[in-house]
Amino acid sequence: MKNLLLSLAASSVLAAVVPTAHAEAPITAVQGTVAKPTIVLIHGAFADSSSWDGVAKKLTAKGYPVLSVANPLRSVGNDSQYAASVIGAVKGPLVLVGHSYGGMVISKAAEGNPEVKALVYVAAFAPEQGETVAGLAGKFPGGTLGDALADPVALADGGKELYIR
Repeated sequence: MKNLLLSLAASSVLAAVVPTAHAEAPITAVQGTVAKPTIVLIHGAFADSSSWDGVAKKLTAKGYPVLSVANPLRSVGNDSQYAASVIGAVKGPLVLVGHSYGGMVISKAAEGNPEVKALVYVAAFAPEQGETVAGLAGKFPGGTLGDALADPVALADGGKELYIR
C-alpha cells in the first residue's frame, strides 16, 4: 500500500490535463492471486474529471483499474451521495483519492462502504468530524479562494452557483 500511495503522490504532481478517458465498466484487476484495488479519482471544485488523466494513465500502466468520477459540484451532501452511488457499483476493494474539495467528497462517500480500504488526500480538504468546507477554507491564513470568487448566482432550486473571477 505504501508504494501505491507514493505512486499516487508522485503521479499527481506530474499529472497533465488531457482529454478524458473513462472506464466503460468498473472492473477489478487480478494479478496473480491478489486483487488490485480500483482507484477512484474525485476532482475538486473548478475542475473536471479530465484533471486526473495523467494520474490515471500511470496507474493503469501499473495494472490498477481506475475510475475518474465526474463530480457534479452541487454540495458536499449531493456530491458525496453521487460518488457513493458510483463506487457502490464497483466490485472489490477501493481506494478513493480526492483533490481539493474532492477530499470532503471522498470522506463522506466512503462512509458505510466496507470495500473502501483507503482514502488518499492530494492537496485536499481532510475534514475532522463535523468540519465544513467553508470552515476549513478559512481555518488557515493565506488562502485566496474567498477573494477570487465572483458573486454567487442564485439557482431556481434555491442553491447558489459559484464562479472564480
